[in-house]
Parts: sequence; structure tokens; C-alpha cells
Amino acid sequence: MPKKKKTFILDTSVLLHDHESITNFDINDVAIPITVLEELDKFKIGNDTKNFSAREVIRFIDKLSGQNDLRDWISLGKGKGKFKVVLDCQPEDLNAENIYARGKNDHKIINAALCLKQEEKKKEVVLITKDINLRIKAKALGIIAEDYETGKVQSNPDQVSGAKVIENVESEQIRHIFTKGRIDENGILGEHKVANGYYILKNGKSSSLAVYNPHLDMLERIEKEFVYGVKPKNAEQAFALNALLNPAIKLVALQGVAGTGKTLLALASALDQHKKFHQIILARPIVPLSNKEIGFLPGDANDKIGPYMEPLWDNLKFIKSQFGENERKHKAILELEESGKIVISPLAFIRGRSLSNIIFIIDEAQNLTPHEIKTIITRAGENTKIVFTGDVNQIDTPYLDENSNGLAYLVDRLKGQNLFAHVKLEKGERSELANLANDLL
Repeated sequence: MPKKKKTFILDTSVLLHDHESITNFDINDVAIPITVLEELDKFKIGNDTKNFSAREVIRFIDKLSGQNDLRDWISLGKGKGKFKVVLDCQPEDLNAENIYARGKNDHKIINAALCLKQEEKKKEVVLITKDINLRIKAKALGIIAEDYETGKVQSNPDQVSGAKVIENVESEQIRHIFTKGRIDENGILGEHKVANGYYILKNGKSSSLAVYNPHLDMLERIEKEFVYGVKPKNAEQAFALNALLNPAIKLVALQGVAGTGKTLLALASALDQHKKFHQIILARPIVPLSNKEIGFLPGDANDKIGPYMEPLWDNLKFIKSQFGENERKHKAILELEESGKIVISPLAFIRGRSLSNIIFIIDEAQNLTPHEIKTIITRAGENTKIVFTGDVNQIDTPYLDENSNGLAYLVDRLKGQNLFAHVKLEKGERSELANLANDLL
């Protein structure tokens, strides 16, 4: 029995999250309130991803409509439903503007859904929004309201571990990996075998850190070594450095709470490999504080972005502090800074750049959407390595959660690919106080 067709009404948050969302509802019909068009108009100017998305949606609707009237249903194409724009309306019974407040766009969007529900009596009308409060308000007035599920990870990304402990490995195999540096996998990992997966091989008190090399079908030993003045303090940090320094791995995701050393390890490994790349770029998305855009902050552009970039500079200063001013590595870092071969910048400032011969580190990747993650990776050219770091439990943007953010999406979709490695850093190494806060607060 064929499924009953539905009518989905999308709000602005969905369109800015995924500019292709209108076409992602299979055979069902899709509508947007006229209020959403007004909001897209406000977002269309700028260099941020949301501005790009707004422009793309506007272009798509313009191309779709052609000479047609947008108040009438227009076909979205073969195998798809229809599309139209719902004008401002006053529902016959319930009116969100009377119940909540007049003049607010959210309430106009709810009214559009209520009117569409009255028109489409034979079809289920569902409001799709990333705004949790809007969903609650809509449900209070009898509207079915759901989150936008496309790109959402079904499993809990915080439960995904970057390393596995393999018990009862034969003592001879552990001895062999210590003496030879590698052994044939030969079924040791069983169902846990993953390309570029990290493992702790154990037999009683004997153990070894290892990585599975999918190209050779072998387990290779990992040692804890200094990298540009930084030495791994635990197994996970050793795994992270292995992934960061392995030229066969082009894409790395480092996940972990504050203080686990994600950004520091990524930066130290980039400096160690600076001769292999033309430039090192460290970037992070700017998430405005207290819902105020960056333009509200005082000063020029550098003054405005300075506070957001300070954590990245702190990591660079820490690495420099490991060497005396006259030491070669200290001077090398200064030369990289002065020549522009190491750049720290907001992610929005990188848009449009060619990503060839670059090691690109993106901090706070949990604040990116799946589409933003894809956009960054698809810009990778020859001899480019991309590193995403973040914590899925520390999301600063209101329309993402632990299952819909770009970092979780990346790990879920690419785990097991030969070019990709994921490491989850469990143990905080910043200080005892930081660890106490992470554990108990």
C-alpha cells in the first residue's frame, strides 16, 4: 500500500541549514511561508555560509517558478512533489498571532501552517524547523512539527570510540609487533577491523598500541614521540599524532572534550610537516555571542574577530614557548608567521580560496552543518590534508545538536574509508581542575 502523501512546510532555519532541502522530501509537497522569503532577503548579503545558502535558495525558487505563479502548486520534477509559497493569512479558528504575539515571524509561519492545514484536509501537514521553541509553539496549536532529519546521525556520536581494546592477543604476536614494527592482521581484530582504526592489543600485562593499515592489511606499532615540542601524554594522543602525521590519511577528525589536546596536537603536527605544504591554515567558525552578530562588537575587523581567534593563538604561543628564542624551531615558527605560511583566520574569510598544497585545520567543527563540512572537503586539491577538531557536546549554535552537527555527520559517514581517520580523545590533559569540571559539572 503506497504511503499517504504529506505536505511539508519549511521555515528559514531549514533552508539556511541545507539550501537543497526543498528537494529532499521525496514525492511529498513542500511549501514555504511568504515570511520565509522576507527572511531570506535579509540573509542574502554577506560571506557567511548562511548568506550563501540564502542566495542559493532564492536562485532555486526563481528558476523553479519561471513564468508560473508561486501561489499555485509547481512541480519539483520527476519523482518529486509540488512546491508553492503560502501568503500571510488569518486562520479561521486558532490564530497564532492572537494567542502568542502579533508581528513576530515565527507566529506568521505557524499561521501559514494552520491555513495550509485547513486547505489540505486530505493530507497531513507537517512543519519542519530547526527551531525547537517554534516546534513547541506549533505543537501547542495542534500542528505536527518535526526537526529536519536529512544529514542527521542516528547513533549517538558521543558513544563512538576512536580506539578499541583487543584482549587475549597471542603473546607471540605482541612480541612480533614490538620487534618488527608490524604484523599481518590475520583475523586479530575480528569484527572490529576498520581502515585506519586504532587499537590497544593486550595479553595480560603485555600491550601494544597499533593502527590497522588497510593498504597492507597489517597492524603497525605506534610509539609515543615528541612532535615539535609536544609529546603525547596518553594512548589517544599517540593515535591522534599518528593520523595527523600519516601522509596516506588525507582527512582527520579529532573528537574530545575541552583540554584533551585536539587543537594543540593538530597544530604541532602541522608545524612538523610545514615543508611538505605551501601553507598551514587554522580556522574556526565564528558563532556570535548572545545572538549578537559580530558587527555589534567594537573596533575594526581585526578587533572584532580577535577574541574568537585567541584560543588558536594560545596554542601557537604554547608550542613556541617549548623552545628558546634562539632555537631553530622557535625561529622557524616566527618565519612561518612573518611569511604568511601559517595563517589563523575565521572560517568565513577562507571561502573561495583554493585548498591545494595546504594543511587545513578547522577548530570547533561541531558548530558546522553537514553541508558546510562537505563544502570544505570538496574544495580539497592536490597535496591537501584537512583536520576537523571539536566536541559534539559543546555546540554553540541554536539550530544544531549532537546528532545533526557536521562533525558527527563526518565521523558517521566516512568511518572506515582509507583516506579518513577518527580519534576520540577521552582523557583531559589541561589540568586537574579542568578534568574535575569535565567529570562533575
